Amino acid sequence: MALRRVGFGVLFCAGVLSGCAQPSLIPDLLEQPPVVTPPSPTGVNLENLPPPARRVDVAVYQFPDFTGKNEPNDNFAEYSRAVTQGGAGLLVDALKRAGGGKWFTVVERTTLNDLLQERQLIRATRQEFDKDHARPLPAIHFAGLLAEGGILAYDANTMTGGAGANFLGIGGNTQYRRDIVTVGLRIVSVQSGEVLTSVTTTKTVYSVGINTNVYKYVAIDQILQAEAGFTRNEPTQLAVRQAIDLAVYATIVEGARSGLWKFADAARAKSIIRDYVERDKPGEAVIDAAADPSGAVAPAPPPGATPSASAAPQTAAAAQ
Repeated sequence: MALRRVGFGVLFCAGVLSGCAQPSLIPDLLEQPPVVTPPSPTGVNLENLPPPARRVDVAVYQFPDFTGKNEPNDNFAEYSRAVTQGGAGLLVDALKRAGGGKWFTVVERTTLNDLLQERQLIRATRQEFDKDHARPLPAIHFAGLLAEGGILAYDANTMTGGAGANFLGIGGNTQYRRDIVTVGLRIVSVQSGEVLTSVTTTKTVYSVGINTNVYKYVAIDQILQAEAGFTRNEPTQLAVRQAIDLAVYATIVEGARSGLWKFADAARAKSIIRDYVERDKPGEAVIDAAADPSGAVAPAPPPGATPSASAAPQTAAAAQ
């Protein structure tokens, strides 16, 4: 009889625990709903650019990973790539967000075969049902400029370090690691093949870990042992996204400086170019006050004069 009661008790407890384990009763405290990727400070600057005098048609075929690096791991071989393989999507997104979507008209080229196949299917279907009265499809929008480049480098463990201390069995330590990702972007003329602008940006990726521990006798035959800590790794794809955002921002400003395109507001163009040079290219002189309304800098001064900010449109800007 006692064994039967014990058996019923075990079954009852098992049923209660299985019911409590249902997801509907105990929600996952770590589960969060999906959100739209929040903009970084660099992304905000890109989206707040004033509109151009005329929209620019640009095509993106690919933006590959040239690093060839796998994720760094000190314990075992890691075969996952260190950086995202979807650079083209991030570049298209940055171009579409520039100036609130007013700067670039981006045409689809990364999946050009799919686009052409769908158009062929539409033509075949119309020809089958409408015969000679089938309406032709409008021509595909073409671009005068190509956005080329890629993720050029990923340097892991460029700086590592840490610190720690223990006193009477109570202590803690912290460790950190710094990686660097480099992105290159250039604008190429379809008509001539000339590289019109070229920029290179870098972004640091930080990883930090903090640990605390206690190992102490609380009685003659009792030991208290406890550990706690956390690690924060900056997402690599967000670092790549910020580097691409800065590359697009720098490309727009460099194009305005060289007269490739113009801002609609000449006064704001001068202010943006000045801020860009002071913030991202401190090695260059501040733009000449005699810049033309396009935002381009005045021609270079004669030898011996103070250098102008009209240097070649190639910069290495850092986003940290």
